[in-house]
Amino acid sequence: MLMVRAGLPEQYQQLPDAALWDGILNQIIQQEVLSQSEGQAETLRTRIALENEERSLRAAEAITKVAEAAVTDELIQKAYEDEYVNGELGMEYNASHILVETEEEATAIAAEVRDGADFAETAKTKSTGPSGPNGGSLGWFSEGMMVAPFQEAVETMEPGAVSDPVQTQFGWHVIKLNETRNMEAPALDAVRGEIAQKLQAEAVQAHIDGLVEGAEVDSKAAETLDTSVLSNFQLLDQ
Repeated sequence: MLMVRAGLPEQYQQLPDAALWDGILNQIIQQEVLSQSEGQAETLRTRIALENEERSLRAAEAITKVAEAAVTDELIQKAYEDEYVNGELGMEYNASHILVETEEEATAIAAEVRDGADFAETAKTKSTGPSGPNGGSLGWFSEGMMVAPFQEAVETMEPGAVSDPVQTQFGWHVIKLNETRNMEAPALDAVRGEIAQKLQAEAVQAHIDGLVEGAEVDSKAAETLDTSVLSNFQLLDQ
C-alpha cells in the first residue's frame, strides 16, 4: 500500500491517510483478483514488462544513492569556491543601441553621434527597436545574453565608444558601450540548488561510466538485428 500511495498524483499526496486508505486497499484487491483470475497466465509481454520495471526501479535506487552521497555542505562549499570565488566570472556590459532597417541608415547615424549628436535622443527619434523610447538603453547584460554578432561587437569596444553598423537578424545596430564591470559572485544560498544538481549529475554520470567500463557487455547479438524490430510490437504477443 505504501508504494501505491507514493505513486499517486500530486493532488492526492496532500490528502490524509484515512481518506486514501479504502481506495488504495480496493485498488490492490481488484488488481490481485484480476491477476489471479482464470486465463490470466503470464504472457511474454507481461514478463518483459515486469523485467523492465524491475530493472528501472533498481537503476533508480542506485542513482538515488549516488546522488544523495554526492551532496554535502562541504562539497557544495568547495564547488561554490571553485566556480565563483576562484574561477573566472566574466564581464558584464552596459550598452545602448539604435536599431534601423538598412546599413546606410546605420552608417549615417553612427557618423552623427560621433560628430556630437546625443545618442539617447537620436535613439528616441530614429531607433525602431523597443528600447528606442528609453534612449536605446539595454541595461546590464552578461556574456551570452545577446545574439552573437552583437555580443562580439560589444566585447571589442571600449567604454564610451560607438560601433560601426552591426547586422543581426533584427536589423542593423549602432551600439554605444557605456560601462563594463566584473561579474559579482552570487550568494551561496542563491546557487545552492543549482550546485547540488550539478554535483549530483556529475557523480551519477561518473558512476555509470565507471560501471559500464568495468562491465563485460556483449552487444554483438544486438548489433546483428534489424533496427525495425523496435516497431514490431507483434513480437510481444507470441
